[in-house]
Amino acid sequence: MNKPEPEQFKQIFYEHYPSVKRKLNAMVRDEAAADDLAQEVFLRLYRNPPDQLEAIGAWLHRVLTRIAYDYMDKKARERRLQNKQEQYYDLNESITPDGEQTVIREQEQAELHEWLDQLPERDKQALLMKYSGYSYSEIAEQLQLRPPIVGTLLHRATNKLRKKMLNST
Repeated sequence: MNKPEPEQFKQIFYEHYPSVKRKLNAMVRDEAAADDLAQEVFLRLYRNPPDQLEAIGAWLHRVLTRIAYDYMDKKARERRLQNKQEQYYDLNESITPDGEQTVIREQEQAELHEWLDQLPERDKQALLMKYSGYSYSEIAEQLQLRPPIVGTLLHRATNKLRKKMLNST
């Protein structure tokens, strides 16, 4: 159907807005959000009206329900993300390394660098780049290799490093 005439739209708006807002407020339990969502319902009505305006109440209910569920899903995702971030920061704050842990970590890093220094230069560079977040194509470009070879190179370099680590313990 074509867009409702301005007077017809105005009549539908004034007739149905209070019930749409009330239903949205009951669903989302936030009056300001219900106001915004009600406006969205009527924007959708204006842009894409139903084929038959006789069933406008059912159409509005279906649209407001979808909009409310989308809003609640979005809020739930935001809460989950916020909770994950808070847990991450709480975990990082609670794990402050003491002096002993710092010394142990530094010793482990020094040993790792000694083992890496025993590898061929290309293997060492490939491993360092991989664990620094470079992609296989970036590693291939930097080391002037064909991209399919990078996986094999990294696998072999990892095995060499593992053997050096096992032989030194």
